[in-house]
Amino acid sequence: MENVGIKYRFSAKVWRYSSTGGTGGWWIVRFPKELAKEIRENLKCLEEGWGRLKITAKIGDSQCQTAIRFDRKRDTYLLPLKAEIKKKEAIEIGKEENVIIWI
Repeated sequence: MENVGIKYRFSAKVWRYSSTGGTGGWWIVRFPKELAKEIRENLKCLEEGWGRLKITAKIGDSQCQTAIRFDRKRDTYLLPLKAEIKKKEAIEIGKEENVIIWI
């Protein structure tokens, strides 16, 4: 898979996002706020409905096409982690991960 576009790197802890407060929900990585601000200022024009922005993401040796969403309440982008990547990279809640994205 050829990576094209603007490249960003960051590290962040994995956390569970649940709108119901239960044990289910998405596993999420939050963007550092200063990075989210930079992306939003420069690339908001590429967002689709509800702040959705298509990206390519890489964690460890795993890479996929996905999307991030801007969360107004947290004032940052959220990257939901796909089950296949969580399993392949042995990702755990509370563990810090190195993330590379291309927009």
